[in-house]
Parts: sequence; structure tokens; C-alpha cells
Amino acid sequence: MTAMSETKKAALSGKYAAYPEYKDSGVEWLDEIPNHWDLKPIKYIFKIENGSTPQSGINEYWDGDITWVTPSDLSKLSTKFISNSSRCITSAGFNSCGTSLTPKNSLVISSRAPIGSLAITTKESCTNQGCKSLVSKSENNNIIFTYYVFSIATEQLNLLGRGTTFLELSSDDLGKFAVPYPPFNEQIQIAAFLDHETARIDTLIEKQKKLIELLKEKRQAVISHAVTKGLNPDAPMKDSGVEWLGEVPKHWSVAKLSYRYEVLLGKMLDDKKITGNYLGHYLRNTDVQWDSINISKLPMMDFRPEEVERYSVKKGDLIVCEGGEIGRCAVWEYNQPCFYQKALHRLRPKYLNDDPYFMFYVLFDAVHTERFISGAGKATIAHLPAETFKQYRFAFPPYAEQVQIVNYLNKQKEKYNQLEKAANTQINLLQERRTALISAAVTGKIDVRHFTLEDRVAPTTSSDTNEAVQEVMA
Repeated sequence: MTAMSETKKAALSGKYAAYPEYKDSGVEWLDEIPNHWDLKPIKYIFKIENGSTPQSGINEYWDGDITWVTPSDLSKLSTKFISNSSRCITSAGFNSCGTSLTPKNSLVISSRAPIGSLAITTKESCTNQGCKSLVSKSENNNIIFTYYVFSIATEQLNLLGRGTTFLELSSDDLGKFAVPYPPFNEQIQIAAFLDHETARIDTLIEKQKKLIELLKEKRQAVISHAVTKGLNPDAPMKDSGVEWLGEVPKHWSVAKLSYRYEVLLGKMLDDKKITGNYLGHYLRNTDVQWDSINISKLPMMDFRPEEVERYSVKKGDLIVCEGGEIGRCAVWEYNQPCFYQKALHRLRPKYLNDDPYFMFYVLFDAVHTERFISGAGKATIAHLPAETFKQYRFAFPPYAEQVQIVNYLNKQKEKYNQLEKAANTQINLLQERRTALISAAVTGKIDVRHFTLEDRVAPTTSSDTNEAVQEVMA
């Protein structure tokens, strides 16, 4: 029997007290636990049931009404409970599996990589072979308390995984896994405390995520207005003749892309024609993201001397995705030689009166306002052929105004990026606090036996971030 160390006491939130006495658990990741708690292997608390999968190719086994939980179902959950699955099996399918139904209020855990995803069943269910079910052996087990224990034990469970192709947690190893086991009433109290506190933290996280979405919407609106209406609110306007553009400043030009930019697709990849005599690095669709281009570990193929000019990129070229997220683009800002594949367009100004960075913002707006769509169903087109791309009409201000708009939008982008970064920092801090609070409660580092709603402690939030967002959104 030992008193809790001063170091651990100092690490606790000032609002929560430690237990009076502790003992060594003998388990490294748990360290000390309250003196009156037990440490029990899972097999003494739960019956472990394996899942199974019906024989493939038999249609009568599927589209039934029995929930059939898989690791994929568990990994997609945003709550601690599971009531539905992506696939359900019939009674015939279930009977062919040779397994048992998992009762309501059991814990289902993924036992194949990724090991540790989990949920509590809200009705009778079954699982595939990638999951195991923990069915309580006693009424003195609070399943929500056990859920929280496993939620912070993922790393330890993965260390128990075995296998070369993929890691798998065996029933035997899971059964031997020891967990803290306080008295039943204490389990209930800890579970209630964590339900309340994690719900409050989750609400704050959702608010930060909402702020990030609002920032993105505001940034998009700022870009859209700047590249279609300009920065001067008093500028005389004219009808652009393009429905989605509406009115544009009177002194702007409205023209097909081909009138202002050379639009060329890259080289078709053909492994059979690679000789190795004229190798050069080339860009793929995946290498081009919004406002950034990957230049590390690029693949290579042959570009003969007569192809170098046609398929090379030079500083200032705008590289645009022809497929995938069509229109996604970035400016090539490097002096080093590089080429590009057919999945990409190379846009190069025909004259000195166009700024590719302005065109970047134009295409950013076009993509995010769904200009590259086809049909009444608003389906995004799969590809953007060069001849089609060239026919799109956009508004072009004089060069000096393009540069002015680009400078303005770059400053706006930096401001929004900083606000979004601050919101993401808050999310990370809240998530860390959530995990730390769960860990402290289920391992007995804090004593919440006398917790009431009046004792709650609000997670820290950044008022500076919220105020900054409100200022921007105004």
C-alpha cells in the first residue's frame, strides 16, 4: 500500500482530488491504481465470442435483418453505440456461420488491423471474423466503463497483435489482457462522469469544426467576389454574357481560355516505350494539390529531345488536373526541369498581360462553385479534355489589376489559414484533454466518486480564436 506520489498529484487538474491510497498494479501502462481496486484479466469478466462470415456467393445469406458488424463499421462510428451495419445477413446466413448472437449491451471490438475500434451493441447482433464480442458474465460490470477503458488501451492491444500479413488479436491474448476493475457503483459513477465531461468536450470540438467550415465558406466568397467583381465596389459594371459570371467590371475582358492561355495536355504514359535513354521526372494528377505541387520521389519516363519543349514545365506555368478533382491546380514555382503526364493540363499565358496566379484563383472559384459540371443532375464531369477546357469563358481584368487582386487574396488566404490553424490547435488540445481525462478516470488517477454537475470543469477554449472569427465573419 502506497500513497500517491507528489509528482502525480501535481499533474492532476486542481479541480479533481486523488484517491487516498494507491498500490502498484504490476502493469506498466496502468502504473498505480487505487488501493481498493482490483486488476482482472478480461476472460474473468467477459465471455469472448468470435465472429464469422457466411460462405460467399450465396445470395440468400444477405440482405437480411441481422446486424453483421465488421471492423469497417466500427471505424466509421462517431458514437460509442452501434445499431446498424453496412451489410446485414439473413437467419440462414447466420446459422451457416456457426457462431452466436451477441446480446444487447455487449462490447464489440475489432481484432484485426486496425485493432481496437469498438462499440456497444444496442440490439442483438453478430460480427464477422475481424471482430470479437465481449459478453458480460456478471451484472456487476458496467459496459460503458469498460468501453472507456478499452478506448485508451488501443496501443497496448495492438502490441498483442500477431501475424505477418496483418496483425490479429487472438481470443487467448485478449482474454489475458488485464484491466482495472473498481467496485460496481464506482464503475457507474466513473462512466456517468465521463459521459458528461466527454459530451461537453465533444460539443466544443464540433463548434471548432463548424468555425473551420464557416471560415472556408467565407474565404470562398471573398475569392469568388474578387475574381468576378474586382476590388472596387464603385466600378461601372456590364453584362458578361456568361450566365454564371453575371455582371463584371466594364473595363474587364471576357474571353475563352484559349484566347489568353496555351492549354496543352501532358504525355501519355506507356511503360513499353520506356528505353531509359531519355529519362525525366514527371508530374502526375496526385502530385498537384491546391496551391502546392509535390516534387519528391517523382516517377520517370522517356522524353526524347524533340518532346522536351512540348512536355516540360517552366516557372510560372499553371498545372491543372484533367481528371479526378478537375480544375485543381497550382503554379510551378521551381527552376528545376520537370515534365508532366497526360492527366494534367499545362496553362501558359500567351501574352504578358495575364498572371497565372490570378488564373489559379479563377479556377479555384470555378471548381468550388461547381462550374465544371454536366447535365441537370449536377454530376461532376469525369474529365476535362483540352478542347472543352479551352472553350470556357472567364473574366480577365488588366494585368496590373490581376496582380492587385492576387496580392489582396494572398493576404486574405494567410489570415484565414491562421484562423483555421488556431481552430485546429484548439481541436487537438480538446482531443488531448478528452483522452487524458478518460485515462485519469478509468485508471484511478483522479477520484470522481463524489462528482456532481456543480463540480464540472469547462475545457479550455480560445476566446481569441472565436473573437477573430467573429470579426472576419462580420
